[in-house]
Amino acid sequence: METSGIGTSMEPLSAGEAGERLPHVARPAAGGLLLRRLVERLARLRYGTLRLVLPDGTVRLVRGAEPGPSADLELHKSRLAWRTLLGGSVGFAESYVAGEWDSPDLVALLELFDRNAEAFGRAYYGNRLLALLRRLRHAARANSRPMARRNIRAHYDLGNDFFAAWLDPTMLYSSALFEDGAADLEAAQLAKCRHLARLIGLQPGHRLLEIGSGWGAFAILAAREFGARVTSITISPAQAEYARRRVQEAGLADRVEIRLQDYRDTEGRFDRIASIEMIEAVGEAYWPVFFARLRDRLEPDGVAGLQLITIADRWFDAYRANPDFIQTYIFPGGMLPSPSALDREYRRAGLVPTAERTFGADYARTLAIWRSRFEAAWPELRGQGFDERFRRLWRYYLAYCETGFRTGSIDVRQVRLERG
Repeated sequence: METSGIGTSMEPLSAGEAGERLPHVARPAAGGLLLRRLVERLARLRYGTLRLVLPDGTVRLVRGAEPGPSADLELHKSRLAWRTLLGGSVGFAESYVAGEWDSPDLVALLELFDRNAEAFGRAYYGNRLLALLRRLRHAARANSRPMARRNIRAHYDLGNDFFAAWLDPTMLYSSALFEDGAADLEAAQLAKCRHLARLIGLQPGHRLLEIGSGWGAFAILAAREFGARVTSITISPAQAEYARRRVQEAGLADRVEIRLQDYRDTEGRFDRIASIEMIEAVGEAYWPVFFARLRDRLEPDGVAGLQLITIADRWFDAYRANPDFIQTYIFPGGMLPSPSALDREYRRAGLVPTAERTFGADYARTLAIWRSRFEAAWPELRGQGFDERFRRLWRYYLAYCETGFRTGSIDVRQVRLERG
């Protein structure tokens, strides 16, 4: 196999490394030719090492010129080649969901490919026509009022029982913060909420607007521990029902109101606004609207606090042009902002960031715990009617997200905003 020109080598493993040698991929078949093309593209690897097991049992070792992760890719079907050559990283994910390949350490494999995205070049995104079709489909699911409700239900209305089976008792579906002595996920989730409340200077009697209720944990904590009067809004009927029940059980119905309402329809002014990982579902076309509503709903001396996921500036343009696996299959209509894009939106809306903290490593740790809990809960989830394809879809989703935070391609931050 010839080298890629960046110092990568690809070679069969020795008998001692691979055990009994098996025949190479047959050349005449179309699937074999596509597989050879895929192997040639994998030879562009620059960082780390890939142990590749082909469908016929042949084992290849791809060594990058520079240090990096080591991972295994075990192909069950050559169809992976066709999907990946056409669909890039999205096709690679689709092939995993279809059961066409496996890896003993999915996160290590995805980290290997993430760190080599630039080395793979345009091939990372696949065929330009298919990328265009994905982009058009993504644009068609932009978060207008009716489409936003449809998009959010596609994810959160999988059912409260589904999420309760593997989230911790807080039911917080966002990054935890492992500080203040937090020894487990539940404690770290509450630490995250307290940090955000302190960031915005939440005080007894403050009128707080929460945009994106989740299942009610932050609203309850803000009322119980900080004495706020909370209006919390969501467009997910399943979440609203669950959150209202939790508020009643907590004895806080006189201090917390859960509304089924779009952020664009809010009225009045608030002393404080909080939103935890909701901006990701807004969509780029509606960022100006979101931040303008944030400004308009604040009292002149009010403060807003957001927890949000960002994509690294260096990836933003390619990400905008090539909807990824998450946007295609998990969060339709979603879009991650970059730090620079956020700064432009803040200032356009007349908001000034006055404090910020990033903690991406904590999100990677949160996701690793979720993956473990999801796998442990699978017998229960299967009993709820979810099939093996769904299991692989969510296993990939959780590993994919964890990888992004491990490599720094994405990050999570809490930011304090004030009116300029």
